[in-house]
Amino acid sequence: MTRQDQVSPVEPVGTTPQVKKGQGIKGALYSDEERRRRDDTVWTLVQGALAPLQFLVFLISLVLVVRTLATGEGAWAADISIVLKTGLLYTIMITGSIWEKVVFGKWLFAPAFFWEDVFSMLVLALHTAYLVMLFGGLGSVEARLIVALAGYAAYVINAGQFLWKLRVARLEAPAAPEAVPA
Repeated sequence: MTRQDQVSPVEPVGTTPQVKKGQGIKGALYSDEERRRRDDTVWTLVQGALAPLQFLVFLISLVLVVRTLATGEGAWAADISIVLKTGLLYTIMITGSIWEKVVFGKWLFAPAFFWEDVFSMLVLALHTAYLVMLFGGLGSVEARLIVALAGYAAYVINAGQFLWKLRVARLEAPAAPEAVPA
């Protein structure tokens, strides 16, 4: 059975998700086996550590970029912060690809994260364009920072996609067994 065979149309409100033995909830983000691999791999922990770190660097960098665009000062600090943010982006993309391979058996574009991966490619393209401009001496400081801001806007959307999937995964998590009174 393919992953697409497991996906069902939206069920009416108030219905109970269908569960097939060994497959988990029909149309779920993870099969039982994928959930086990996700929970057992160190790459889940790596992603969980890198994502908030990247977000913190993003926030600091965003302030520096906006300050430079508003005042014309601090371009060097803004550039350093964007390079650092881009390095973290590449790191999280590489480790995320490893995570996807371990959990879903595909390096990228696993059905459960297809659109997140597609949008991640846009984020990478914009951040890479910024690096090309910076290290190639192309365009003005303002033009380069505008490309960085476009990359940041795409990053915020992409982060939202992943946060949504995290929420879905938590809602689909199997309930903890109830304690039996002694």
